[in-house]
Amino acid sequence: MTGVLERYEALLAAGELRDDADQRAAVERLDRLQSELEATSERKGLLGKLRSRKAENPRGLYMWGGVGRGKSMLMDLFFECLDIGRKRRVHFHAFMLEVDAMIAEEREKKIEGPVRRVAERIAQDVRCLAFDEMVVTNTADAAIMARLFTPLIEQHKVTIVTTSNRPPHDLYKDGLNRSLFVPFIELVERELDTLSLNGPTDYRLHRLGGLESWHTPLGDEATAQVREAFFRLTDYNPEDAEHVPSGSIDLGGGRELHVPKCLKGVAVFSFKRLCGENRGSADYLAVARAFHTVIVVGIPVLGPENRNEAIRFTKLIDALYEHKVKLFATAAAEPEALYPSGDGSFEFERTVSRLREMQSADYMALGHGTE
Repeated sequence: MTGVLERYEALLAAGELRDDADQRAAVERLDRLQSELEATSERKGLLGKLRSRKAENPRGLYMWGGVGRGKSMLMDLFFECLDIGRKRRVHFHAFMLEVDAMIAEEREKKIEGPVRRVAERIAQDVRCLAFDEMVVTNTADAAIMARLFTPLIEQHKVTIVTTSNRPPHDLYKDGLNRSLFVPFIELVERELDTLSLNGPTDYRLHRLGGLESWHTPLGDEATAQVREAFFRLTDYNPEDAEHVPSGSIDLGGGRELHVPKCLKGVAVFSFKRLCGENRGSADYLAVARAFHTVIVVGIPVLGPENRNEAIRFTKLIDALYEHKVKLFATAAAEPEALYPSGDGSFEFERTVSRLREMQSADYMALGHGTE
């Protein structure tokens, strides 16, 4: 098996990547981690096992940065090159769903410490756990993460490698009962090395290949375009479209927003789900914080009878715009013709202006977040 650094140098030489100081620093750290994990792997035989018991647990790695900066690509290289048997790579949201199910199983046993026992179960099969897109959007996950990952890392010596769009201290920012989550942030900062990936090249934009973001009129062609955008942004196999993960966002007060398709920071919603139901600005801010890209399908032409939907749509666009979320949409008309008459149609012109700006190359190149 080759090393991560060797593979990276080959991609540079082939012209598939551009030299990037942030990427190179991450590659060198991943290459070192690969060597450390392989040196302490149980596959090395009796001598290796004896050494691994004495060796310190290799420090994990937390790679964060804007979308399109190569985080998933570097994770691909690392995971493919890592020559140990007990390794696993999983999307963070899918992993937490598994954890929820295992905790439920352990609670049925009526034995103290279900979360601790789940950590022990996970560690039996995994030496290195690699996550795509660590993001925390609900109170339930936030409340158990420190209790789960502390024994995983400190007791069972599982090495964590993860990517995220946010630095550790911004995870679950402004979330409900965030104090329950702070010990997890402290754990990450104590046990994992943090590296930022915010180099000059946005590979996501190259991946989109000039694909437009606003598609009209409604129909099969428009749907096919946003579907293509989703698969390019998430690297998901289109042939497995029926199994794209779903998700949910904690809106507070016991309310959750179901996300029909949710992967690698990209979410798909219908206009009816987002704007046809009674929602306020706080709901849309939760969406904007959770996802770097939102795809909205089925936006209709609105009239006086759709005043409430138009107001909600305005609040949605304001939240996405302020957080620099990328918007892809299928709509019955161009932005200027979406709300031609009705209460507030004059004020809707600001929304039209923002929708136009959000289609620009300059906006698409911005990093996700308010700062």
